[in-house]
Amino acid sequence: MRKLNYQEVNDILTGCTILGTGGGGSLQSGMEAVEKEFNNGKEFRLLEFDEIEDEAWFANPYFCGSIMPEGQEVEITGEEIPAAVTALEEHMGITFDGLVSIEYGGGNTGEAMAAAAHLGKYMVDADAAGRAVPELQFSTYYVTEQPITPFSVTTQYGDVVIVKQVESDARAEALSRFMAVGSDNLVGMADHPIRGRELKHSVVPSALTYAEKVGKARRQACQEGRDPVAAILDAAEGMLLFEGIVTGETAWEIKDGFTLGDIYLQGQGNFKNSLGRVWYKNENMVFWIDEEVKLTCPDLICIVEKKTGMPVTNPNCNEGMELCVLGFKCHELWRRDRGMDILNPRFFGFDMDCRFLED
Repeated sequence: MRKLNYQEVNDILTGCTILGTGGGGSLQSGMEAVEKEFNNGKEFRLLEFDEIEDEAWFANPYFCGSIMPEGQEVEITGEEIPAAVTALEEHMGITFDGLVSIEYGGGNTGEAMAAAAHLGKYMVDADAAGRAVPELQFSTYYVTEQPITPFSVTTQYGDVVIVKQVESDARAEALSRFMAVGSDNLVGMADHPIRGRELKHSVVPSALTYAEKVGKARRQACQEGRDPVAAILDAAEGMLLFEGIVTGETAWEIKDGFTLGDIYLQGQGNFKNSLGRVWYKNENMVFWIDEEVKLTCPDLICIVEKKTGMPVTNPNCNEGMELCVLGFKCHELWRRDRGMDILNPRFFGFDMDCRFLED
């Protein structure tokens, strides 16, 4: 177990946002949540993966909804996530030893870490996606066939719902998304209550330490006057896919509780005279150069500022911004047949197979 200081948490959440494929919530909101707990004297305790006890109980708290531009986010009380965890504990008659990040992202990982500190629980050094994802069935729990139920849903209005059973994870997605649409496009959730012995085989191990390495590399490169994008790629063994300026064709919309959009980039440097395009459903799913598919989910398509290496979440890629598109390999759980059957471009309506970084 490691007690985290403020800088370490900041590096973790920055790394989670970089690797969050354009989603996972706002880094600013995540940092505001953890700052509140630091200011209240709470401890942030990171449970290393090999410290997970077989009989201990764990759960995954997060926000479910669409992504809004900075400055237009939904007002929350700050109690939605802790309330969801407590409601699930009360329903099951147990106490969770620790909480697990459901996906990478400054917002969702930050809120989970803040909830763990607020409730005096461990934050597990793991993640249930190794990227950010738009729907509940896109998790390594679903790949490894771990049940999502029972789960709790809370709103900023004080509503608390316990879902005891669902037909499938896709059905859980439909139900929770419907509640989000009726609650200003955002609800708090806690799901996948799980024993430690099953958790060890169902999530991406040491995921927060990995994200911390990426966030720290970016920060130190900026402090030392080095290229932060190169530092990120080196730390995470990624690839520069494109660099360019956001064009006026870039647009987005909210539909059925999701943020859908395209990001168009006019190439710079080695990509001069080419046009890059990223399509996202909350998160980046397909990337093209001059209409040729270069990378798809489940691998990671990530966007950062060219000069600072800071992540840019959807839909905050605005005309005139100089950005870099980065590619990273997904965790091996997604490379299994079941993983590729679950998260692939055909699910989003594209007539194409998965295209991986090594391709």
